Amino acid sequence: MLRAIIKFVLRIVTLLLFRVKIVGQENIEKGKSYIICPNHLSFWDAPTLVAALKRNDMYILAKEELYKNGFIKWVAKKTRVLPVKRGSGDAGMLKVCLKALKEKHIVLLFPEGTRNGIAKFGKLHNGAVLMNIMSGAPIIPIGLQTKTNYKPFTKVKINIGKPMDFSEYKDKKNDKEALNNLSNTLMEEIIRLTNEAI
Repeated sequence: MLRAIIKFVLRIVTLLLFRVKIVGQENIEKGKSYIICPNHLSFWDAPTLVAALKRNDMYILAKEELYKNGFIKWVAKKTRVLPVKRGSGDAGMLKVCLKALKEKHIVLLFPEGTRNGIAKFGKLHNGAVLMNIMSGAPIIPIGLQTKTNYKPFTKVKINIGKPMDFSEYKDKKNDKEALNNLSNTLMEEIIRLTNEAI
């Protein structure tokens, strides 16, 4: 119930603040598990996606520093926002995500691991690809587009790509080089969606 209320509030807030355009919503089907992988521009990325996407059964991975604020920690626990210690390779969190995917939920994570990671010529973390290989849940790449970094009353575009699946590489789950190559393929698609005119 609380999640539905928060989603409703976020929808109102984002509709008032931004002119949101969504393309490819049909690529996220009801009742199926997905790993949602957008590029990361701003604090507003996750709230805008939660408000815009039709699915309400979303787990969101966020940096654990957010949990230092008591109110945000309370809201996060009630709304399936999961704290992640960046760079730790959190096996416990991976287990939670795999369970959520098995139960046909959505897991949203920012594979850059930081804001504007791709723009800074960083590489993607391998968590999304590893989850896909281990669960079989497809990855949905998303390109978030905003020229003004979410300034009020400006346009925000959400370009949702088609599902990607690397589960045929299940025997490579411990091969770091193979995972890096698959993550690079994912990164190329996110970049394409981010730059595509919609």
